[in-house]
Amino acid sequence: MDAPDEAQPIHEDERQEVSNRERTGVEPAGARKDAGVSSSRDSLAGAGWRCEEIGVTPSGGRSFSWINPLPLWRSRNQNLMRLFGDPTNDERRLWMGLQRRAGKLPKDLIIVDHAGREEVSFIVVGDTGEGDASQHAVVKPLLACGRDTDFMVVCSDVIYPAGDAEDYDAKFYAPYEDYQSPIYALPGNHDWYDGLVGFMHHLCGAEVSDLPATQGRPSSLKERLRRLLWRRPARKGREGLPARRRTEEGRRSGQSSPYFAIDTGPLLLVGIDTGMGGPIDREQGGWLRRVSREVDKPKILLTGKPLYVDGEHHPYPIEDGGTVDEVVRDPAHGYVAAIGGDIHNYQRYSVRVDGRDAPLHYIVSGGGGAYMSATHRIPKVDLEGVGEDDFVCYPRRGDSLSFYSKLYDRRFGLGRGWLEIAPSEAAKYMAERLRIEPARPEDQGARVSGRTRRVADWIFPLPGSGRALYHHFFSEFFDWNEPPLFKNFLRIDASKSEVRIRCFAATGCAEHEGNPPLEDEVTISLGST
Repeated sequence: MDAPDEAQPIHEDERQEVSNRERTGVEPAGARKDAGVSSSRDSLAGAGWRCEEIGVTPSGGRSFSWINPLPLWRSRNQNLMRLFGDPTNDERRLWMGLQRRAGKLPKDLIIVDHAGREEVSFIVVGDTGEGDASQHAVVKPLLACGRDTDFMVVCSDVIYPAGDAEDYDAKFYAPYEDYQSPIYALPGNHDWYDGLVGFMHHLCGAEVSDLPATQGRPSSLKERLRRLLWRRPARKGREGLPARRRTEEGRRSGQSSPYFAIDTGPLLLVGIDTGMGGPIDREQGGWLRRVSREVDKPKILLTGKPLYVDGEHHPYPIEDGGTVDEVVRDPAHGYVAAIGGDIHNYQRYSVRVDGRDAPLHYIVSGGGGAYMSATHRIPKVDLEGVGEDDFVCYPRRGDSLSFYSKLYDRRFGLGRGWLEIAPSEAAKYMAERLRIEPARPEDQGARVSGRTRRVADWIFPLPGSGRALYHHFFSEFFDWNEPPLFKNFLRIDASKSEVRIRCFAATGCAEHEGNPPLEDEVTISLGST
């Protein structure tokens, strides 16, 4: 961790732990951590640099590859949107209209299947759907920590590269077949590359063949160019779409729209659809304001685009004025955290906000299976209400630099180790660069050699941050399916008195599959909202 651990201790009822253990056969995650499972803050082995054995990954089939030009071409809408405009808001309104006419939308878009509970537990995992080893490596640790949870939420990019309906069997249904509770999802930008057809068919039960065509008369040359180049989904009838699965009682989610809320009893989860670019439409914005104002419960926002990420604040505008973060920050609305995917790592910003006694926790959790986004490019955090001491990331910045040095060596150094930087030296280099202290004991005494410093100075500014236009093409070139994987997921446990958010790592090491390292933890008192 790049800052002192802000986690507060929590004392759970021992009888409930015994009950859970007897019912599920799963040792509570907190107990496993106390039993000596080290994390990346403790040791190189905890980070996955020294595997005793590589974890089991699916055999057969081809690994997902962004080097193939076909996935890049199928994902072209992200860059066309920047040049010619984003039709997402108009298309979302069509989907909501279709579901409304079909009578499928619940009152206020609130799912009440979990309401009335005194306690609730759920998993949040982001940016999952490559369908290869990096996604499957997350599944065993996720089940070890979350088999007993009430539901799961996939937060952004369910299916890569372009959200197609045909990819759901291999990239959604198969990986999570052994998870026996409902799975909800929020679409990411990749899910929108097919006009959200696959997402609405599989996750929302929409009759996508009934969606009216969106093409009208083009209003400008820019609009004509966009339509000419834009990737459009195949218009298929009911018989041309893959069958929906997870429809049996107990696993059926009942989700019917790309944005929704879940009443869990102790708190309200509010999930928004940020489309391809982040801003949300006026209809969704009005719903977000209304449900935030009228439901008198503590709340967590789930979003496809994080509001704090890579040392920057992105409040994200609403089409008719205002921002998403204005809604979250209003003390009257009761938000305690905002969690977003999109960037493929873990970050937490504990932000002090005027009018609140306790900080708001803004979390990035997009390390659920896709390629890793670098953290070493994140500057020393210095924003209004939040500084470096209020920030945590996984992988740690030094581990990220070492990881990327190996990637660059593999691609440009012929795999001979010329460009590799050892993890401890990388951690020491980042500590000197940012003027922070390495937390891992074996890193503190490391010496940065002249050769390491020259390589690090060359590698550091190269792509990897996940924010630049070219990153979409360049960083995905460096997909990696071997330990250390630096993937993550969240387990969230809530009662009437508190919410406990834990970030667990998926390293790709066999010894961590049943006992995943605990990388971060925060406990929020619901009496201080």
